Amino acid sequence: MSGRPPAFHADVEDGVCRFRRTDGPTRFLSTGFDGGVRVADAAYNVTVPEGWDEGGRRDLRAYVDTRVGTAGFADVAGDGAADGVAPALLTGVDQRHARVARLEEATVLATAGVSNPAALPMPADEVDRVGDADVDRDDAGSAENSVENDGNDAGPPAGTVNLLVGADRPLAPGALANLVAVAAEAKAATLLATVGFPGTTSDAVVVGCPAGDDTAANTAFSGSATPIGTAVRACVRDAVHGSLTSRYGPELDGVPGSVATAEYGVVTDRSATVSAPGAVVRRERPDRE
Repeated sequence: MSGRPPAFHADVEDGVCRFRRTDGPTRFLSTGFDGGVRVADAAYNVTVPEGWDEGGRRDLRAYVDTRVGTAGFADVAGDGAADGVAPALLTGVDQRHARVARLEEATVLATAGVSNPAALPMPADEVDRVGDADVDRDDAGSAENSVENDGNDAGPPAGTVNLLVGADRPLAPGALANLVAVAAEAKAATLLATVGFPGTTSDAVVVGCPAGDDTAANTAFSGSATPIGTAVRACVRDAVHGSLTSRYGPELDGVPGSVATAEYGVVTDRSATVSAPGAVVRRERPDRE
């Protein structure tokens, strides 16, 4: 393990968790409601109160800005070093259950709730495909077993697994984007092993790295076999598991045993048509005289 202090730090105030580097702006890539790539001074994970999503349509950006300001953190746009507002994720999980994991050049913060599981049965057998998820076929797509979150005016259910991932080293654009896949894969593996579902209906990820101008110094790859990739995988696993046990206890009491017994949730009980790609048909050009 590196002897250097971690570049990313997390602090919580009034239901808002700030995730930031202390030595300069960060290039973030977010899958949240206002996702995309931007340079900002911090990213935020914001707990919404119970019943918040019943209040009708709202401006999520304005809501986040207000919560961040009320918590006493710096202005969302930072000190002017950022080219856009800070990315933010919303969750129904109390920030007291947030957990931070660090390994070498990786830091991960997780809040994990699974009251709205998203099951993906494997198509081994038509009966098992739905039976394993304990959802009747006729009800698989019903409102009782699913919840929609359109990302523009809806809040997260009481579940949601949010990840804020920080890499201490600058990453190439492709490596930063790939880190989302690395984190999501580790989250799915952890949840499958602990609660039996790969995720919830509203999970989101923010990944970040130093926003340096020296592109030659950027790390080109972040896959599972790379130093940063393997460190992020371990951090995601341990942070998600730590948040789960904080919220549900060491035996994970209260975790829904199936989509049918969950407050919200969905099972994907549809099959796609699979085929090999078609061959290119080349037309002969007519002879020209």
